[in-house]
Amino acid sequence: MKAGIIGVGKYVPNQVVTNQDLEQRMDTTDEWIRTRTGIEQRHIATDEENTSHLAFGAAKAAIEDAGISANDIEMILVATVTPDQPFPSVSCMLQEQLGAKNAAAMDISAACSGFIYAMATAKQFIEGGVYKNVLIVGVEKLSKIVDWDDRNTAVLFGDGAGAAVIGPVSEDRGILSFELGSDGSGGKHLYQDQYVQMNGREVFKFAVRQMGDSSVAVLDKAGLTKADVDFLIPHQANIRIMEAARQRLELPEEKMSKTVHKYGNTSAASIPISLVDVLSEGKIKDDDIIVMVGFGGGLTWGAITLKWGK
Repeated sequence: MKAGIIGVGKYVPNQVVTNQDLEQRMDTTDEWIRTRTGIEQRHIATDEENTSHLAFGAAKAAIEDAGISANDIEMILVATVTPDQPFPSVSCMLQEQLGAKNAAAMDISAACSGFIYAMATAKQFIEGGVYKNVLIVGVEKLSKIVDWDDRNTAVLFGDGAGAAVIGPVSEDRGILSFELGSDGSGGKHLYQDQYVQMNGREVFKFAVRQMGDSSVAVLDKAGLTKADVDFLIPHQANIRIMEAARQRLELPEEKMSKTVHKYGNTSAASIPISLVDVLSEGKIKDDDIIVMVGFGGGLTWGAITLKWGK
């Protein structure tokens, strides 16, 4: 039995904060933000919208897209570093909201790599014959852990959620390979101490190297080459980091998703949100080979090679 994506969904808050809005609040400019990050705006949740609410919106859409009911979900995996509270987990709160009474539930904390970790975990349960349908959600309300007076971090992040139902797909499709990794010694470069703290220079160097290395490694594991790749969906953190990964795979610009300008860095939500957008634009078709790759605090990284289709 092969595990693959059988449904997707996203949810972003209605409130949009543009670079021009941030110009009024801190010493920065639209041009400075755009040229260094590629970000033009971000969606920010209200005080009444918490992480579980964002997760519910994306999860409901993914279940509908998969053509199944909440009762068919046997496990819920939520990747987040911004839970509503330490416990109960977002996944348990989501299980109740969905009415997914047959689902086990747990959260995964791998920062921006979280959705890839969740996909790899779901693959094991499905291909091991334990579960048939696993709901995975990448969701963050980063606005609540950002210092809005720190221009080096506040301009980067947004709130949102992306979800996928992982289930059995035809033999030659689905998740072909994955690569997960961590380097705890780099944790000091990106961490939360009340607010997000980041050594931008060190994180940039790590990300440029690791995004490329992970993409090549996961292709090797699948017995594929750069020439086989039809589309790249990188973690939407910074356009320069994304471009480095694209160039490493020798892909033309139109074969990489770019949504960072609309949403900013939504951490664990960025890859699934980007996937939903490119699917809606018709940029991915059945049997396309897709590489998804991310990096995050921890430091962590992950990549997946996927053959699209059910």
